[in-house]
Parts: sequence; C-alpha cells; structure tokens
Amino acid sequence: MKIYRVGIVGAGYVSTYHIRALRSLENAEVVGITDLDPIRGRKVASDFDLPFFKTTHEMYSAKPDVVHVLTPPSSHCAVAIEALEMGCHVFVEKPMAVSEEECDLMIKKAASVQRVLSVDHSAKFGPAVRRALELIQAGAVGDVLSVDYFRSSEYPPYRGGPMPQPFQEGGYPYRDIGVHALYLMEAFLGQIRNVETSHRGTGRDTHLLFDDWSGLVHCEKGVGHFQLSWTSRPITHTLSVHTTRGTILLDLYLETCVICRKLPVPKPVEAIVNSIATALFSVLQVCWNSIRMATGRMVRGSDIHRAVREFHIALSNGINPPVSTTEGKRIVAWVELAAREADAHKRQIVLTSSEAKPACILVTGAAGFLGSKLVNTLLSQGKRVRLLVHRRPPADAGNHSSVDVVAGDLGDPDVVDRAIRGVQVVYHVGAAMNGSWADYESGTIWGTKNVVASCLRHQVTKLIHVSSLSVLQYAGLPSRIRLDESALLELFPEKRGNYANSKLEAEKIVMEAIQNHALKAVILRPGSILGPGAEKVPPYGVVPIGNRWIVMGNGDALLPLVYVDDVVDALLKSAECDEATGQVIHLVDPEQVTQREYLKYCLTSLHEVKVHYVPMSLLYCAAVAMQCLGALARINAPLTTYRLRSIRPYVEFNCAAAQQAIGWEPKVGIRKGLENTFAKLPASISSHSN
Repeated sequence: MKIYRVGIVGAGYVSTYHIRALRSLENAEVVGITDLDPIRGRKVASDFDLPFFKTTHEMYSAKPDVVHVLTPPSSHCAVAIEALEMGCHVFVEKPMAVSEEECDLMIKKAASVQRVLSVDHSAKFGPAVRRALELIQAGAVGDVLSVDYFRSSEYPPYRGGPMPQPFQEGGYPYRDIGVHALYLMEAFLGQIRNVETSHRGTGRDTHLLFDDWSGLVHCEKGVGHFQLSWTSRPITHTLSVHTTRGTILLDLYLETCVICRKLPVPKPVEAIVNSIATALFSVLQVCWNSIRMATGRMVRGSDIHRAVREFHIALSNGINPPVSTTEGKRIVAWVELAAREADAHKRQIVLTSSEAKPACILVTGAAGFLGSKLVNTLLSQGKRVRLLVHRRPPADAGNHSSVDVVAGDLGDPDVVDRAIRGVQVVYHVGAAMNGSWADYESGTIWGTKNVVASCLRHQVTKLIHVSSLSVLQYAGLPSRIRLDESALLELFPEKRGNYANSKLEAEKIVMEAIQNHALKAVILRPGSILGPGAEKVPPYGVVPIGNRWIVMGNGDALLPLVYVDDVVDALLKSAECDEATGQVIHLVDPEQVTQREYLKYCLTSLHEVKVHYVPMSLLYCAAVAMQCLGALARINAPLTTYRLRSIRPYVEFNCAAAQQAIGWEPKVGIRKGLENTFAKLPASISSHSN
C-alpha cells in the first residue's frame, strides 16, 4: 500500500480537522505545515508534533505527494498551481477559487501534469446529510420538491488595527458560507439553473457591512431557498428537505436527521404525532451522538473528517475524487455573481466616503448623542465639517452642503488617516458604549491610537479628546470629598468594567502623546451628559432591567451632571484657547441633584418606568454570590464588590480649572437642562451646590 506524504499549507482553524483526519488514515503521513504567520503555524505544528516550514519552498524539500490548500480563497489558485507544478495531488478547501478563470487555470494545470485536483465541499459528507440522501435514494420519502437552508455564523471579534479579511470585502461572507448552501442544493435538487441572491446590512454587526444574505435557487428537480445571517442567535445550522411523502429535518450542528411523514390519520392527529416523534427522535439522536463523541466513535468536524478520508481513499484506489473540479468551478461561478455585486456595492460606499472634500474640522462619533449636537452647532456657525461615522451620518447633517462624510471603523488606521488628512481641528468624541471587550478595544483604545497617530502625522492644530470621569479612582474615598483634575486615576481599571477600563487606556494614550510627542491636545472629562434625546438613559448608579430601573442604594447619591449644550460650549472653547493645550479639564455643573430627585423628573415623562431602590447591603451579598459563581464557571461576574465600592455616592467636583483654562461655566445649567429634557417640572425639587 502506497503511503502518501501530505503537506499542509495554511494553519487556520480548519487545519486541525484535516490533520486529525489524515492521522486516522493508514496510508497518509503528514510531513509538515507552513503558514505566512509563523506564530500561528508553529502553534499548530507544536500541537501535533509536526515540522513547521517557513515557506512552501522548504515544505517541498520534504517531498510531499499531496498538498492540502487551507489558505484564504484569494490565494487558492496560486498555491494549488504551485503544488501541481511540484508534482503533488491537491485537495483545496472551499471555495475552489474566487473566479471561473482561476478555476480553469487550476483544472488545466492538473490535467497537464496528470495530477488529481479536488475541492472540500465538506457539508455533503456530514452524517445527517448522508443519511438524508440515502433515504431519498431508497425512495423512503418520495420525490424531493424543495429545500430550505438556514445558517447563522460569526467571525472572530475585531479588536482594532488592519481590518481582517472577512470585513474587507463586501462579498466575503457569501464566498465563505454561501458555497455550502449552493452545493447542498445541488446534492438534493440537481444542477443549478439560476440563483437569485440578495444582500443587506442590518447594522447589528458593527464591522460586517452585509450581514444578511438570502437566495432562491432554481435547480433541475425543484427550488431551494437559503438564508445566511451573521446576527441571528443562537448559532443555527439547519436544512429541511420537503418531499411528496414527508419532510426531512436536519440539524447540521447536532448531526440529527428526523422525518415528518405523511400519515393515514386526520391532519390534527398527524401534526401532533409528528411533533412528538420529531422531539423524541431528536433527543435520542443527540444523546446517541454525545455518547459516540465521548467514546471516540464520532469525531468533531465529522463532515471535514469524512471528506478528507473520501478524497484519499479515491486517490489510493485510482478512482475519481468525490467532488469534481467541474462541480467546484460551477459553484464558484454562481457564488461570484452575487459576491462581486456586493464587492462593488461596498466599493461604491467606500469610494463615496473616500472623496474627501476640504474641511478644517473633523468630528469622530458624529452620529452619537454628543457628536451630533456638536456637528449641528458647528454647522450653525457656518463651519465646514467632516464626519467620521461607522455607518450613516445624522439625518439632519448627512446631506448638508457643508458636510463631508467618511464612513468606517475607528479601529481601522486607514479609515482614520483618510478622515484626518487635511483637517486642522479634531474633536474625538467617538468611543464604544457597549458590547464585548473586543468592541471597546477597537472603538475606544485602537480608535484613540489611530486618531493620535494621524494627528501627529498630519500635524493637526488641536485635538480635543473627550474622556470620562470614570477614569478616576473612587473606591475608598471619604464622603463629601471634592475632586479636581489632580485626583488619582483608577488603580484597578480591569475591575471597573469595560467602559472605564477602555476610557482610561485611551486617555493615557493621548497624555503620553502630549508629554512625549508634543501633541497639541486638550482632554475633557464631562460628567453624565443629559439633554433631549437622552431621556431614557438611566442616571449613574441605576441599572435598567426592561422597564424597571434598579437604584443602587437609597437614591441620595449626588449625580455629576452636565447639560449637552454646555459640553458643546466647552468643546468649542477648548479648540479656540491655546492656554488649554496639554491640560485635563473636568466638566460638571456646580448644581448637583440626587438620584431620587433626578428620577422624579424622569417619571414625569417616562410613565412606563418603575423605580426600585435596593439597599447596598443586599447588593454586596449578591455581588459576593456572583463572584463565587463566576470563579467556579471561570467567567467575569457582572456585579462585584469592587464595583460597588467604586460607586461615588457623595463625591463633589471642583471645576475651577474649566473657568481658568477655557473660561467655561454652564450657560444653560442643570435646572434649565432638566426642564428642556423632561419638559414638566415636579414639585419640591431641591438642589445641592458645590
């Protein structure tokens, strides 16, 4: 029996499945792996005790007979042709390539060197799909009429820096997942005759422009429909095959295959019986698969495992591979029709935002609450303004003749540099407000790194960086202490949560550039900003759970409030005042109200909100319990004793520096600001003055 020496090109996540499958074969020996990323490549090589080759040239010195091409699709053609020229058979991950022309080059080269070339259409080899195809071929369910396919997916979180490939191309998601939908349609319905595909962006994925795809697939034997989503949760992968005598329901993640049959009973009884049977057989199959997985009789990624084995068995027996290059090319052709349309759509969006018009001012986060208010004020003063927005600019500013829009991610250095090129003043308002730590890394930390780097590169006249009072150290402070700009920064930011942690890191980036690179910048730390549009934002120390607002404590904590128009006024003054350069400035209204007083204003407008006061002693007990459970489950607890200690119940702020540095004091003030925000005034509202 010939032993085939196999080289692996590409050390992504799928490489581990290929290596495990190859090691299950008696006639295959993995000679090593190569990857452009040496860290990733060495990690996989170390995990499987394999040699790591720095280049493909080094790998070919080990004389492989077969090469598995597991690189990104854009490089499939070049890597496969190189392997064929070296006399190797080639097994390439899906899709075969990114164009029919590239597929033809690969097919022609394989024929000229008389080597086998095949594609990994792995989902066809999953146990559930194979079982369904066997049932259909045996005539157990009649003739197939239609197929419905649904798959949700996700990509590794973007943490900032050069944009990863999944987020670069408009059509990448369809190239990645759509190929599975189309070759499965062919498996059940025959060759595709036409595909009608549509794409859209829901806006729920902050980095993926087109996160929802659907299509109608006309085949020889029927019509199929597919839906691909990157925002639907939980992650789902299902396929339904509708036939003349029943419906086959497949869960391609759990590898279950259940039949709902046409029964000789009344329709209501048929529906009940099928519902019970579907649930029962699904549970039984999941349990059985779990036992097989635990005992090693079923492997993870069983579809890829089987596809690799089938290819090598065919190679050993000298027969045609299970997936032909003709099929691979045909699927690529249908996928590319829609993928290229999405590529062009995204290029048009980028091109529109790349045609930067002259502007002396840039506002990041221009679509947010503070950013949009700042933009409107600048426009009312007759200024030309450039906006850096993630998706769409504010409706009232997007079409303004004095507005230039750059769409993109703050974490992307190329986007930020394009936005800052040519401007004199940058108002850096943008930052992440929710999501995972990766979102804060990208939107706040990397966003600030990029802004600072571009400001230095293009010699921007002034950077106004909007920080936060959350960067200060509060745990252990005495009651009624008055804090100014000399207050200590948080010593344990990782204990305070993602927002405070990322804001502190961002402020440090700006301050380091001020001190070491002569960056002309001002750091503003506004308090909790209120104003029309922020009515439903609960005040500090209040946690919303649906329509119920949970107040931490008895509601007598002083709120460091500031009205949005007054913050905008401070932003403008900071840009105009050279004496403020290099300074940190707090922005808090001298009048302070308590949580309870603020909530009285809220309830005059938000009638659906119910307020509940929870004693701090009870919260501390809950925090201890959550921390214990979090330690056992190895996850971060949402509530900790340190966060409770960091709540500032009676802290006051000295904002004399704002008056001295930029001549700022509130023009509107909190009392008028509350009236503007909530319209109606409750009786007996008192206030506290610093």
